[in-house]
Amino acid sequence: MNLENLIRPNIRAMQPYSSARDEFQGQAQVMLDANENSLGSAGPAVFNRYPDPQQRAVKQALAPLKGVQPDQTFLGNGSDEAIDLLVRLTCTPGQDRILVLPPTYGMYEVAANLNDVGVERLPLTADFQLSAETVAGIVASEAKLVFVCSPNNPTGNLLHAAAIEQVLRGFRGLVVVDEAYADFAAAPSWLSRLDEFPNLVVLQTFSKAWGLAGLRLGMAFGSSALIGYLNKIKPPYNVSEATQQHALAGLRAEAEFAALREQLLAGRRYLEEQLPALAIVERVFPSDANFLLVRFRTDATSVYELLLSRGIVVRNRTTMPGCAGCLRLTVGTPGENEQLLTALRQLS
Repeated sequence: MNLENLIRPNIRAMQPYSSARDEFQGQAQVMLDANENSLGSAGPAVFNRYPDPQQRAVKQALAPLKGVQPDQTFLGNGSDEAIDLLVRLTCTPGQDRILVLPPTYGMYEVAANLNDVGVERLPLTADFQLSAETVAGIVASEAKLVFVCSPNNPTGNLLHAAAIEQVLRGFRGLVVVDEAYADFAAAPSWLSRLDEFPNLVVLQTFSKAWGLAGLRLGMAFGSSALIGYLNKIKPPYNVSEATQQHALAGLRAEAEFAALREQLLAGRRYLEEQLPALAIVERVFPSDANFLLVRFRTDATSVYELLLSRGIVVRNRTTMPGCAGCLRLTVGTPGENEQLLTALRQLS
């Protein structure tokens, strides 16, 4: 794959904005370059200086944890920023298209629609996997990038690695493997294959297993050349200083991360055991994430509304392809899981 052929010509030629902090590195006694408030900040926290636009400290801390180099890492305002930038990087508005595999995460299509980019859809099978026909369709497609969500949202399952590898070897565009929920799965990350496939981009996030959704910090990993292009087109200071500081603190608390992950997995196993016993539950789909897709025997929207009336908010996915009659249930605290089960028993 020739990466340059996938990048929009105007982006290849453009000069990126150079921020004040891009032009200076190191220590300084007097900083009068960025028109900041040199006197300090209103309020107790001190954030009067712009953050590092390249988030170097966070990337250095992530590199050994993820088994990548810092220059293979992009950090953004949630994974949604990386999704949007990848579409803008490769797809000319009104001309190119992306490829998605429904049912899947809705932001891929939102990013395409926002950028006037077409959307090609090749559905997953009834058990939410890539069929041989779908793989062949992806390989034959002229789309600039394909989004492969694994573990998939809203279904929760890992897509078969052999099928993804066929896509990586045959598709002529970028293959974006969204691993937002990979920390809950008993399978190796595609990060371990990053150097093998120059067209591979892996998305991850601090929002799920790390429990830092409020920070809005997403990660994209790829070749250093591709990451260089993402850094070229991102906003100058896209990740705040507060976010960078809290992310570093989270990375230093790896033992807490592991404990939270294990508690959530235990909660998932408990719900997987309890939900099938309920009369209104038809099927609990296998999950490699921190949620379960559940098909109900009765009208799922009525179940959703009744749960809502009891103060329990879940996700109604019944209108998505292949998800008729389904609600997506996030694993909560032990008490929240019991409240959910109690309410569903009453409905039964």
